[in-house]
Amino acid sequence: MHDIETHPLSPFLPSKTKVLLLGSFPPPKNKWKMDFYYPNYQNDMWRIMGIIFFNEKNYFLDLAHKQFKLEQIKEFLITKEIGIFDTAYKVIRKKHNASDLHLHIVEPTNLIELLKKIPDCHTIMTTGEKATQAMMLHFSDTPTPKIGQPSQVKIHQKPFNLYRLPSSSRAYPLALEKKVEAYRQFFQEIQII
Repeated sequence: MHDIETHPLSPFLPSKTKVLLLGSFPPPKNKWKMDFYYPNYQNDMWRIMGIIFFNEKNYFLDLAHKQFKLEQIKEFLITKEIGIFDTAYKVIRKKHNASDLHLHIVEPTNLIELLKKIPDCHTIMTTGEKATQAMMLHFSDTPTPKIGQPSQVKIHQKPFNLYRLPSSSRAYPLALEKKVEAYRQFFQEIQII
């Protein structure tokens, strides 16, 4: 019998959030190096952000302790007006690991309610296929965004751009440079860099 897990983190939503970054669900607690999003030291999200915004892969890493620099990450997100949460609120891990392949979403995040908290938001980006599939449960009449091909949707009469980006997990078979390229193109397109 598999236990149902409820999301362990609160949404991180700076008051002026313009971009909402959505992953699928955090890895098991034994993989965490911080109480925040993308806490697995093997995940490349914070390396990707370091390269794009600071030209330094280890900008957000405390290499000596194999940890992340959490306060720097939060400060960066607030400055860039990026909020973070996940598309799954309750899940069952079929194999007790971090793989999205074995993640069964019991209850997706109520995205519409989440967006009410960030009225300046105009762009939603997902990291990976599972996150994108779960997001699209809310928008059945909208084409699913593909990497490099955003979709548009209206929520409460307000237009949103939906972007799908590659997973930052090392399990996703794409070189770090290619992931950086996709994320850089996204941030350029939405004029954050």
